[in-house]
Amino acid sequence: MATVHLTPHLFTHFPHLSREPLEVEASTVREVTLALERQAPGLGFYLCDELGRLRTHVNIFVDKQMVRDRRGLSDPVERQSEIHILQALSGG
Repeated sequence: MATVHLTPHLFTHFPHLSREPLEVEASTVREVTLALERQAPGLGFYLCDELGRLRTHVNIFVDKQMVRDRRGLSDPVERQSEIHILQALSGG
């Protein structure tokens, strides 16, 4: 299974998730977001907009490479992939 790491801030919004890396069965980034939505309802919508595109304040890396397909999330995920989901924080 692919391993998913979330930024600590996301646990504020989804405290019932384990702080340990999450494991998901997925072959694309889209499937990762759907699997995370099943584990934590609302997380998928936090990551993606109404059209299923990655939100501008979210970046996903698969094996240290930023996803290229932010619209369709078709980037491949391997069984042993390490996925990092980061959100940009702004303000001042």
